[in-house]
Amino acid sequence: MTTVSIIGKGNMGQAIAGIVTRGGHTVAETLDSSDGDRSVTGDIVVLAVYYRALTDVLAQHGADLAGRIVVDITNPLNFETFDALTVPPDSSAAAELAAALPQSRVLKAFNTTFAGTLSSGQVGSLPQTVLIAGDDDGAKAALAEVVTAGGLEAVDVGSLRRARELEALGFLQLTLAAGEKISWTGGFGLVR
Repeated sequence: MTTVSIIGKGNMGQAIAGIVTRGGHTVAETLDSSDGDRSVTGDIVVLAVYYRALTDVLAQHGADLAGRIVVDITNPLNFETFDALTVPPDSSAAAELAAALPQSRVLKAFNTTFAGTLSSGQVGSLPQTVLIAGDDDGAKAALAEVVTAGGLEAVDVGSLRRARELEALGFLQLTLAAGEKISWTGGFGLVR
């Protein structure tokens, strides 16, 4: 059984907690990004916060993240203009996180899904698929097992360099929903 810590008590954090428990795994703790006085103990730590909160999370919990699988779900959008990613074109939020956490196994996942589709397990008539990028095959397999045990599909999309494309896909999905082109219970499905 895998224990998962979730930093972020919003809709995404709650939806991911539901997946974890549905699959028979344990949510070790759910923290707000401001809970710096509490330790992070899970085998897998999901950072279910906005991109701009990552700096605070690292300041408060960075030491706890060493040696753990750390899952970045952020989409580094410019929320003022809603027209660009805020990371350099040759980088990603996940790459920045990996550089800041050299002793952690950083993955990118859940950023191309909405909380509603994670909770329901469906995108339209298709099963919800969680795309996972990372440089550690064991870490990706551990997260994929938690996801599939919780009733969703998981696909390994390659190295952490693929996080840039996942963030672009997440950006597109968010702008489509904000522009009311798709619903917040919609999104992209993967047919295999």
